[in-house]
Order: sequence, then C-alpha cells, then structure tokens
Amino acid sequence: MHFRILIILFFTSVFGQAQEYGIIKGKILSADGYPLAGIAIKLGKDVTTTETNTSGDFNFTNFPVGTHTITLEGNGMKKQSKQILVLGGQTNYIEFKLIEDITTLKELVIKIKQSPNKKKLSILSGLNIKAIDLPQSIQVIGADVIEQQQAVRMSDVIRNVNGVYVGSARGGAQESFWSRGYDMSANNMFKNGFRFSNGSVPEVSSLERIEVLKGSAALLFGNVAPGGILNMVTKKPSFTSGGEITMQLGSNAFYKPSIDIYGPLDKNIAYRFTGSYENSESFRDVVKKERYYINPSLLFKVAEKTEIVLQGDYLHDDWTPDFGTGIIGKTIADLPRSTYLGATWSNGQTRQASVSGLVKQEINDYWKLNFNSSFQNYERDSKGTERVQPSANGDWSRPLGQNRNLEQILGEQISLQGNFLTGKVKHQLYTGVDFENSFAQAYTFTFSPKTYGSGNIFDFDNFNQGGAIPDGTNTKIVKTNTNRFGIYAQDLISLTDKFKVLAGVRWSWQEAQAETTDLTKNPTIIDKAAKRMDQAFTPRVGLVYQPSKDISLFASYSNSFTPNSGTTVDLKVIKPSLIDQYEVGIKHDFLRGLLSTNITFYQIENSNLAQTAEFKADGSPNTDSSIKLLSGSTKSKGVELDITARPIDGLSIIAGYSYNDMRYTNTSGLEGSFIEGNRLARTPANTANLSFFYTMPTGLLKGLSIGSSTNYIGNRVGGWNNQYRAGDPNGIWDREIPLNDYTTIDFSAGYEWGKFSILCKLSNITNELNYTVHENYSVNPIAPRQVLTSLRYKF
Repeated sequence: MHFRILIILFFTSVFGQAQEYGIIKGKILSADGYPLAGIAIKLGKDVTTTETNTSGDFNFTNFPVGTHTITLEGNGMKKQSKQILVLGGQTNYIEFKLIEDITTLKELVIKIKQSPNKKKLSILSGLNIKAIDLPQSIQVIGADVIEQQQAVRMSDVIRNVNGVYVGSARGGAQESFWSRGYDMSANNMFKNGFRFSNGSVPEVSSLERIEVLKGSAALLFGNVAPGGILNMVTKKPSFTSGGEITMQLGSNAFYKPSIDIYGPLDKNIAYRFTGSYENSESFRDVVKKERYYINPSLLFKVAEKTEIVLQGDYLHDDWTPDFGTGIIGKTIADLPRSTYLGATWSNGQTRQASVSGLVKQEINDYWKLNFNSSFQNYERDSKGTERVQPSANGDWSRPLGQNRNLEQILGEQISLQGNFLTGKVKHQLYTGVDFENSFAQAYTFTFSPKTYGSGNIFDFDNFNQGGAIPDGTNTKIVKTNTNRFGIYAQDLISLTDKFKVLAGVRWSWQEAQAETTDLTKNPTIIDKAAKRMDQAFTPRVGLVYQPSKDISLFASYSNSFTPNSGTTVDLKVIKPSLIDQYEVGIKHDFLRGLLSTNITFYQIENSNLAQTAEFKADGSPNTDSSIKLLSGSTKSKGVELDITARPIDGLSIIAGYSYNDMRYTNTSGLEGSFIEGNRLARTPANTANLSFFYTMPTGLLKGLSIGSSTNYIGNRVGGWNNQYRAGDPNGIWDREIPLNDYTTIDFSAGYEWGKFSILCKLSNITNELNYTVHENYSVNPIAPRQVLTSLRYKF
C-alpha cells in the first residue's frame, strides 16, 4: 500500500526579521531509523518540489521566517508535531522519524496556511513580496473559492472583490469590469502576466487564482487605466500525481463536464491538462451557448536552478448575440425577463488561442532571472439584429449588424529580481524590460435593406420576423498596429524592521498606426493615418510602517498615463493625459492571522483631461471636436474595506465594502462637453459583498458543507453622461439612464465523502431583477433564480 504523508504547517511569526526567508533542511527516517530516499516533497499549492536523497534529506530555500508548528499526518499514522524556528538568511533543520513501519512512503506535502496579507504576490507586485509589505490594495481569489461558489463566469468570481463589478455585457459577448470609477476591460485584463484580449468571456475552470491590484499598475504594465488590473493565473504542472473530474448541471439545460489531471512524466518533467465542455440554453428565449476549452502545460526541470514552463490554451465559443430588453429614451421597456427581441438566427463565434513559455533561472539564493514570452490569437464573428431602441409607442424595425474582429498579440518580458544589502539596509530589487505588439483588424459590413423585420415590442407575438437570412457586404477594414515598450525598476527598501520604502519608475513608449481600406471604391482606397507616438515616465513611491508583524500602515503616490486622440490647436499630436493617484491604508492581522482586515483610502486625479478647445490657433471659435486642450479634469475618491477570516477549522469568510465618488470636476461648458459635477456613468457609489463557506471537519456530519454569498450594487446611471447641446431643454442633452440598487443572495449545500463530493447552489434566491447597460442600446437583465449542482471526483 502506498501512503501519502501530509505535513500541515500552521505558522505565525513571533517576531519580525530583516530577512524575509530562510533555508529549511529536513530528514525523513523510517520507524527503524533508516533514511527514506526518493520521497517527493511539495511545498504548498505552488510547484515548489524536491525529493529526499539517499540520506533521506531534503531542503527548501525561500522558506517563510518565524516559528512554525509542523504536524505530520498520514493514513493509519499517529500525528507528530514539532516546532521549528526559521531565521532569515540561515539554514534551519528538522527531522521526522515515522512511528509506524511505513517503508513505501511516496510523497510528503507541506502546506502553509497563512493570512492573505502574508502571502507572496510574485506576478502583480513583481517583487515576490508579501501583501503586507506592499503599499497598495490587492486581493487574491483562489481556486478554493471558485470551487466552493461554483463559479462559471469571471463575473461570479469578482463578486468577492470589493469595488469591482460588471459595468456592462454588450450583446452578451463579453463582460466589462470596473474599479474605482474606471473601465478595466480595454487594457487592464491580463493572463499569467500578459495582456489578454477582453472580447471573449474567459474560462474560469482552469484558474488557480485571480489577482486584482487596485489603483495604478502603470509601473509594471505601462498603458493601463488607473482603476486597477485583473490578472488570471492558470493552474500549473505538478510533480504530484492527481486530478479531478467534475460534472456541473443546472437550470436552462446547462451541463458542463470538466477535467483536471496532473503529475510527473519522469523525474524532470511534469504535466497538467485542464479541459471543459459547456452546453446550455438560457433564461432568455432563443439564447444558447456551446463552448469547449483546453489548457495543456509542461514543466521541465532543466537543471537544479533552471526550469521551463510551456503552456497553451484554446477556447471555442458559439453564442447567441443578445442586446437585451428594449430601451425607450431613458426608460427600460417593461417586458418579461425572458423575452428575446432579436432574430432567431442571430449567431456569434469566438475563437481564442495562446501559447507561452517561461524560463526561470535562479542565479543563486538572492538573484533570479526570468524570460517570458507569449503569443495570442483572437477571432470573433457575429451576425444578427441589434440595438433595441424602439419609438415611444414600442414600434421598432430591427437594425442588422455584422462584425468580424481579429487580433494577434505578441508579448516579451525579461525581468531580474535581486535581494542584497547596503550596510544594514535590505533591498528587494525588481527591474526589467517588456515589449508588446498588437495587430488588430476590424471588418465593417452593411446590409440592404438595413433592417430585418418590424413590429411592436409590446406585441412581439405578432412581430414580423422577416424572411430569408440576409447577407452582409464587407465595406471597410481597419487595421491597427500597436507597439508598446517599457523599461522599469523598483526597489523595496527595508530601512529597519518597521520602516520600508517602495520606489520605482517606468519609461513607456507606445506607437500606433491605423490603416483603413474602403472596399466601396473602385479601385479600393487605402488611407494610412499618421503614426501616433506617446511616451511617458510613470513614477511610484510608497512608505510602509509596521509597528508589529501583524500591522502595516502605508501611504503611496503613483502615476499613470492615457493616450488621447485628436490634435492641439496648432494641429500637433496631443500629449497623453497624466493621472495622479494617492493612497493611504492599513493592513491588520488579528488572532494570529485568522482574521485579516484591510482598509484603503484613495484619490485619483486626471487634471489634464482632453476636451474640445474653445478657440482655434487664430483666435476664431472652434467647432471641430478633434481639436483639443488638456484643460479638463476628473476626480475619483473613495474608501475600500476587505475582511478575510478563518475563525474556526472549516470556516472561511470573505467580506468587503467600497465607496466611490467619480465626477467631472472641470469641463469647458462648450457644445458637446460634459457637465461639471456630474458623476460618471456606470460608477455606483456603494458596493458590498459577504460570503461564507463551512465544511464540518469532524464528527458524524464530517464532510457536510453549507455556504452563502451576498452581493450589493448601489444606485448608478447607465447610458452616456449628459452633455451640453444647443436646442435641448436647458441646453443639456439628457442621456443618463437611472438604475436602482440591488442585492443578490446565493445559498449552497453539499456533502463530501472520500474522493466524491456533491454541491448544490440556489442563486439569486429573491429573484431580483436588474440590468447592466452598455451605452444606451444593450440593456441586459441579470439572471433570475437558478439552480446549479456540481458532482466531483478527486483522485
């Protein structure tokens, strides 16, 4: 019989250390005192693996400092517990001798249970530092939460991140996320550290975690909006064999089988394969979805200090374009939630593939070099009727639309991490360069006639559904080539055990050129626009004060940039807008890390917002909206609170609250300008979340689990922000669509026995009705009360 020994390492550092990690060496002996060789040892969930040598010895570098209690467990074994004090920069030793005579031991797993503030954040911070040392707000949602809440979409996962919410779901093809008053979807979505095309709905079954870095991330990622970035981290290969098979079944004929298998191919190569298939109808009539996804990966241990990770993924998604419930002026049409107003043949297809390679070279215990490369190919086609904007009485002729979008993204990254001392001052340096090329193509189609079917949306049974499926004509192709380059350096400087300074700067360069092909002309006309080049320095500085190992107070300043379109009054390329962010907060662990609370106050100022110039260069009045000045401003300010707790064995709690006030603070007041003092569209003042999940760890009810999650989105406006326009009442073009606040509540219950588990969820228990609104034409209702069940077998 093969045995697995589980070493669960519950730890709390009893004092601060200047060094952040040490080296731990250990020995595994049999009951009769003989060393056990070839035992695979895995540290935590990450792929940090070694094995005992012929003397039964093993060792790990970069082990967390502090006093640790190690418990040795295994089937048919008595528990053994020992304490070890790990000192920074030193080698620490521990030995285990098995009480039972188990000579067929094959694997030993060390799991570190720690507060989220003490976990290291290698991808987003770049420094491989603990969250408590970072002067910025960050949240990580792991695979355990994704599994417990049976998340199917990314929108299900981000419900656990305070202040991040779905701003719109245009045509049912994608989900747009917002944070701190800014849209995260254009440039702020990443996968394994590389920019990710947001035109698809990402697969979550392959994710190990998602990382959300609030506020500016321009130093590491260049041209990103200042609200925050979202990084998806996929599951990696493991030298431990295992896996799981899952079947999800739910309302509206939903079913989704998925698989996750991993293990060693030999002592130097490990693999992982995740895959899923999904087929479902919808609470919306006619709407359906079919998609499949695969994600293979390989890990090569080329040498003791060199490893290579290769991975790829492919998503094929067939979906029905759905522009939701109609909107009449500013009023959402009062129709049943299930009513689908589009043509029954409307269809969409998304294909997305990527490959990436990571080379990790450990130069020594203090310096590491990484080479990372990625290529992504994205295609999306859709055809159908769209934009449900009927007249005041509900009459509507359905406009036709067809789109084809292609994008290829190549990314290259080289980074160097180093730990060193200057006197008694410790430095954690992170520096690197990155390059990205994006080539996007957008195809425009026209129809004759331009509409398909007509009638009244309030009498849809008698609606003229139209005749044969029309063919669109490709009339225009716009090709945009964008190059981005950046070089950066940042250093976390530990002046003492209590005072730390984070300082860094990035220089970013961006070049973009668009080429428009007009296919309606004979011969075809190609219009190549002038290249647009932007460059900017984006600094970052933060101060961290830690009066104890469990408390961190911080203040920071960071800067980001946003390229602008148009020209100055003297017809020169207008410079990018520079956006300043100020942030202060406190991170506090209670009860030895069982309860973590973080509170952050922030202010984001764009004091050179591009807006239409009042006068031309010669002093004459300007009516050209492409001639601009950097004279406007917006301000986003707010507070965020997040709480994570594991107060008792088996219980996990996540809670959060966010307040945001995002407004135009200076506008020109000219024709077409926004209204000073108005809150920006799609920015609720208040959002909140609360979830818990409890699994009975012992007793007769061992394996029984219950859970619940609640999500609140406050009042907000959809559509477009109001603008000044002559001829309208009070000279204002009133375009804002008022949306009420709403709360959704989910409840889960399940049971786990051995390797099998079942988990059932009832979502939106109160059957709440509300909407996401994209601009003023895609008004999509949220899902009603639904049931979802997951059957899982782990091996």
